Amino acid sequence: MTQQNDLEGTRSRKLLRASAASFVRSAVGARRWLRQAIWIWPIVAGLLLTVVGYFTKQTIERSIREDLSSELSTLLEAEVAALRLWMKSQESIAASIANDPTASPLAIRLVEAAQDPSATQASIVSSKDLEAFRAEVGPLLEHYGYMDLLIADTKLRFVAGMKNELILQSVPDADQSILTERVFHGKRSVSAPRPSLVLLPDTNGTVRAGVATMFAWAPLSDAHGKIVAAVGIRIRPQDEFSKILSIGRSGKTGDTYAFNHVGTMVSMSRFEDDLQQIGILRPGEESTLTVALRDPGVDLTRGERPTTLVRDMPMTQNVALATKKEPGVNAYGYRSYRGVPVIGAWTWLDDYDIGITTEQELAEALAPVQWMKWFFWGLIGLLGLASLGIFSVTLFAARLDRKARLASLEVKRLGQYALDEKIGEGAMGVVYRAHHAMLHRPTAVKFLDLDKTNDQSITRFEREVQLTSQLTHPNTITIYDYGRTPEGVFYYAMELLEGRTLEDLVRRDGPVQYRRAIWFLRQICGSLAEAHEAGLIHRDVKPANLMVCTRGGVYDFIKVLDFGLARAVDSEKQSRLTAAGAIAGTPLYLSPEAIENPVNVDARADIYAVGAVAYYMLTGRPVFEGRSVMDILQMHIRATPSPPSALARGPIPRELDEMVLRCLAKDPAQRPASTRQMLASLDQWGIEHPWSQSDARQEAARSSPDKAEITAIADETTFLAKTELQ
Repeated sequence: MTQQNDLEGTRSRKLLRASAASFVRSAVGARRWLRQAIWIWPIVAGLLLTVVGYFTKQTIERSIREDLSSELSTLLEAEVAALRLWMKSQESIAASIANDPTASPLAIRLVEAAQDPSATQASIVSSKDLEAFRAEVGPLLEHYGYMDLLIADTKLRFVAGMKNELILQSVPDADQSILTERVFHGKRSVSAPRPSLVLLPDTNGTVRAGVATMFAWAPLSDAHGKIVAAVGIRIRPQDEFSKILSIGRSGKTGDTYAFNHVGTMVSMSRFEDDLQQIGILRPGEESTLTVALRDPGVDLTRGERPTTLVRDMPMTQNVALATKKEPGVNAYGYRSYRGVPVIGAWTWLDDYDIGITTEQELAEALAPVQWMKWFFWGLIGLLGLASLGIFSVTLFAARLDRKARLASLEVKRLGQYALDEKIGEGAMGVVYRAHHAMLHRPTAVKFLDLDKTNDQSITRFEREVQLTSQLTHPNTITIYDYGRTPEGVFYYAMELLEGRTLEDLVRRDGPVQYRRAIWFLRQICGSLAEAHEAGLIHRDVKPANLMVCTRGGVYDFIKVLDFGLARAVDSEKQSRLTAAGAIAGTPLYLSPEAIENPVNVDARADIYAVGAVAYYMLTGRPVFEGRSVMDILQMHIRATPSPPSALARGPIPRELDEMVLRCLAKDPAQRPASTRQMLASLDQWGIEHPWSQSDARQEAARSSPDKAEITAIADETTFLAKTELQ
């Protein structure tokens, strides 16, 4: 048995040695053959180059298309955001005219006069009310730069305006749905461009009918709050509407335009001259309301002619999907209304009933891919330089990939915002003046200070952005964007304000008139009411955080700044972000409970601060003054303030005097129940003691500084028992 095992072991070892020798001989033979058959190397190199070249091209092309999709979407979002901001401003202007204290009663009387069955166009045109209305509204339109204004009643008739032709004429179908579905339900809106019913000058100065026009509408209410009509201001879409869209043109062939639900362009095309040359437009004709966004099936720019009529052509892919309310992006190509292959992104604005799309010719967008394709195929032909070619391709691909990643990081560093100069610095961050790369919109960008970065400060900084971005009130500072730089520094972009803080205004010009103070307080309470109803407390309401500026032509416009100390009500997690025993805020405007128990303050602490701000506005001095911070804190807790009327230079209505003192009550339960309740009272007093835009303009002209102070949001300040006043 043992001999048999030894024999089998010997036989196995011999077979193993034979197999190993055979493998070695085969390997050596193959190596010799490869050395001798040098011609095979160019073929191998060519095959490897083909494989590497193909997959590299596919990878880079896919990466470029993904980047293009992202860029198109970002560009479209920026255009839509800019367009919405512009439309909101037009709506606000229409609303301001509708709510004008002088023009509004005249407009209501004209609406009532039109309800008389015996009313005629002639009787309304010759009425003194219409003459007075035009005299009042004319300067407003001239101030805002508008050409016309119309009033439409609930019977969908024009009952007043700056032109006689349309009085008692029916509202066009294009505007009827906007009035019945939105404006007469209390909403504001902007209509899509449509042909005008009256003679208007076109872009060439020729006066004719059918010129593109659009309206910003706002409801008109009577003294009982019932909506009785709509006020519309006429807008030339060829001006700001088309100009906003033209900002988003990328490269030499990029175009951004708007269209309606039937697939007709309602803005100006970038290719006006080209469209006349290829026959889409007649000489002197405009693209707005003329160009049908249809796929001709051929490239019209190359002299090719379609075989079907325009009415039988399908809509271009982007327009067809957008009108079905299916937003999207296509970086692989489709045919535009000129027949040129393009890439694009599109969306539908349901609240304005228009679509927006941005496009770029496919050839320009994919020029790097085409160049790369020819480059690789050229290298494949150079089989004699296969090794060098492989190295070159690998190096080139790696270099392109690195550049793409670096470019991507650069884009993500600040998104679409470019820094200009440093304009401010606070306890936690630094603020730079910046501008949007495409819109050139002035912007303030705020960074967290790297030297003071820790988990708690980053959490607070992100919370500031998230809380503030939830607020949409026009008197609250607007957040545009936020993110992190490649180095990990958190930042956000917000609107850049031109004006002065309320603190600077009072320090320079002295106490404000009580009518102006009521106007300011209405805006402050409106902003805080939204925040409080969303469960947010500001906790640092003070004159230095209230910016007085001019916005959309409205003077004495308040912006509430720096929600950096805001926190969510009833949130355990957020309350722990403020250290136990720490006092958050500014001593001159702190409520007693914010001093004694800062963790558990509620919205009534902001009401106390509003009262202190009102006191400062009316008297030119804070509620309490002392030699040290501790003296002032003790006064907030125990001392009774003098009535503002006892210190003010001019008269103060009794009810305003009492409201300020109630806001400054030591017991939160004795203060006004909410800022919304305060706002209701202030609105009523605003009617009884109006502060008009004329008053505001005169005050601005009297007190405007030699050089406007450009102010951005400073960082939040946390008071931790400092020994000096902030």
